[in-house]
Amino acid sequence: MSDKDGKTPLGLGGGNRPGAVKQSFSHGRTKSVVVETKRKRVVVPKAAAPMTDAQKEKNPLTARVAGDSSKRPAGISDAEMERRLKALAAAKAREADDAAKRLADEKAREEERERRRAEIEAKAREEREREEALKAKALAEAQAAQDAADEARRKAEPRQERPKPSAGATKPAAPDQAAIEAAASRAETKGVTTGVARKTDRVERTDRDKTAKAKTTDDNRRGGKLSLNQALNGEGGRQRSMAAMKRKQERTRQKAMGQSARPEKQFREVRLPETIVVQELANRMTERAADVVKALMKMGMMVTANQPIDADTAELVIEEFGHKVLRVSDSDVEQVIAPTVDRDEDMQPRPPIITIMGHVDHGKTSLLDAIRKASVVSGEAGGITQHIGAYQVTTDSGAVLSFLDTPGHAAFTSMRARGANVTDIVVLVVAADDAVMPQTVEAINHAKAANVPMIVAINKIDKHEADPQKVRTDLLQHEVVVEAMSGDVQDVEVSAKTGLGLDNLLEAIALQAELLELRANPNRAAQGAVIEAQLDVGRGPVATVLVQHGTLRRGDIFVVGEQWGKVRALINDKGDRVEEAGPSVPVEVLGLNGTPEAGDVLNVVETEAQAREIAEFRAQQTKDKRAAAGAATTLEQMMAKAKADVNVSELAVVLKADVQGSAEAIVQALEKVGNDEVRVRVLHYGVGAITESDIGLAEASGAPVIGFNVRANAPARNAANQKGVEIRYYSIIYNLLDDIKAAASGMLSNEIRENFIGYATIKEVFRVTGVGNVAGCLVTEGIARRSAGVRLLRDNVVIHEGTLKTLKRFKDEVKEVQSGQECGMAFENYDDIRPGDVIEIFEREEVERSL
Repeated sequence: MSDKDGKTPLGLGGGNRPGAVKQSFSHGRTKSVVVETKRKRVVVPKAAAPMTDAQKEKNPLTARVAGDSSKRPAGISDAEMERRLKALAAAKAREADDAAKRLADEKAREEERERRRAEIEAKAREEREREEALKAKALAEAQAAQDAADEARRKAEPRQERPKPSAGATKPAAPDQAAIEAAASRAETKGVTTGVARKTDRVERTDRDKTAKAKTTDDNRRGGKLSLNQALNGEGGRQRSMAAMKRKQERTRQKAMGQSARPEKQFREVRLPETIVVQELANRMTERAADVVKALMKMGMMVTANQPIDADTAELVIEEFGHKVLRVSDSDVEQVIAPTVDRDEDMQPRPPIITIMGHVDHGKTSLLDAIRKASVVSGEAGGITQHIGAYQVTTDSGAVLSFLDTPGHAAFTSMRARGANVTDIVVLVVAADDAVMPQTVEAINHAKAANVPMIVAINKIDKHEADPQKVRTDLLQHEVVVEAMSGDVQDVEVSAKTGLGLDNLLEAIALQAELLELRANPNRAAQGAVIEAQLDVGRGPVATVLVQHGTLRRGDIFVVGEQWGKVRALINDKGDRVEEAGPSVPVEVLGLNGTPEAGDVLNVVETEAQAREIAEFRAQQTKDKRAAAGAATTLEQMMAKAKADVNVSELAVVLKADVQGSAEAIVQALEKVGNDEVRVRVLHYGVGAITESDIGLAEASGAPVIGFNVRANAPARNAANQKGVEIRYYSIIYNLLDDIKAAASGMLSNEIRENFIGYATIKEVFRVTGVGNVAGCLVTEGIARRSAGVRLLRDNVVIHEGTLKTLKRFKDEVKEVQSGQECGMAFENYDDIRPGDVIEIFEREEVERSL
């Protein structure tokens, strides 16, 4: 027998169970490992302790469940059971609240349906009453017309005895007509009532079925992705989009609210410019761009929404859509800044604007400094004014005067013209020791062209050589008759150095201003002239503006030339910030988006959109003019110009200046430098510091870069050093012009001059072997040189011009032969010489030319 028969061996049979796991290593090695697995331990909960009476009173539900041990899950403690019961109670409370809320919502929806039904019935009742009133009115009018016709017919019939109709037989058709109308009205009323009832039932049915229909639709719509089996079986075809579902729901809602009728189409007045983009045309008509494109395609024009069309085509489209056309021009955008006439009651006195003009170095700025009690001359390069300045002065009497100081140099003609155009009074400064000079005459012409009164200030009378009477006499030649010569132009003798006569000058200005009765309206949109413009580092584009009308305030939106902006700051002539500037006040304006041209007009507009639109229109207009000027040149003209320019040398320059006026004046002066052989061409000019782009342009064109009162920044200096571009700095305009003239003169070819040094007469001709014909000559005048050029004259006609092969005196070769001596001459490559011919001897020299 075995030891194990009928017995269970001792051991941990219910414990761990052995197992084997095979481990793999590198190079194909494996190893079997014996492991043991443990069974999961089952925790049997202990019997719960019985609850006390106090606990049962506190938690009866827990006590009830705890008392019934069969209802409690195994392994749940009392605390967990209590928490679960509380959550169950809260859920039941929420369900009760939700049910109450649903009842309230249902009640509200029922009330809303009742209200809609009442509104629909009221509307139907009003419509019915209105129709009945209209029918009654029409019936009354028809009856009145019938009565009038009967009366007219009765009067037209011959007077005879008619049987008087009985009362019962009077107008038998009327009751029948009334009965018919009443029956029709009852039928219509019944139809309307039936329609209202049907509509109400439809609304109720729609509200009732909305939930079920939306649920099924949403389920189908949001059913998830299309599976492969559905696609192969043809299920899950194309469904309606969410936008279509929303549109359907919106239509259902509008129908339930009684808004099923489509809104009436609005016909508009469409502003039509000369050209317009299809999309913009659709926007102005409030039509779909696709419909407009479709209409154009019907006309035979295949266009897209972003294509421009002409005004005539656009007019046909507008009329087809039923709108009204209002043709406008592109220039109509500037109508918002059109000049307006101010009323007399709005006008108020304003300070006069005085421009000081005259020849260079006649003391204009010094005179203004003496009036202002300032020193501007000390800050000017070379002691001459090269910018136009604007200042405001308050005299001892309290009068406020606005002064403009213009340069006197010949190059600044446009600045003087600009100053004369915006001024009220011109003070012509003439030096008593220098009298009338060219720029003085030019200033007189500017003042006459602008029709501005003039006051002559004879300056420098403190000098010993001063002669004021000569100044008055010279002015007569230019039709300027001063009061001392029985004329109407005031003249004042002043000295800017000693201050003599300044009071008389200010009194003369005040008198002239009083005669002019200067007035302006300060309570309107501002308008002013740009005196000067510059690009300031740190402040950006800055414009010096002289306000002429209205008041310019901080925050105003304005347009000036091709630029626009918003006034960020206003700075007066003393450097102080101000909040506003009235008429005749010069200020610096900050806040432009670009540097305007000097002489542009500043206008304040209402919105940024207007300012931007006007600026873009002006920029486009300038661009079109340049393009048109280039397109107007024909190929023949271009070839002729290129042929003419073959022998013309050009000195190209790139110019950068500190202010717009100086750049303009320098460009105009450089264009006058040159002649038929050489000229100066300004490749590019601008305002501000010299930049890398200027250096790149100069390198490509082989041109120098000229900086007038500006400097190159660090990247530009490095680029200039690398590329070998020359940068020249100037602060005085006549130094700049002198250097440019010298450079242009260096491009001129030297002039060849001939100096005649002698004449010789041929007495005899000899034939010499190896040399050829040799002329025996007598030098009759001057001297004959071996290195000189010769001409052979026969009967005073030049038959040969060349050089000498040999010059001999007796048998010796000599360099020169004096007058009265005989010599032998042989020409280079020429033998046709005869006795009696005259030899003209000359020398050539090159002479440098200058402009």
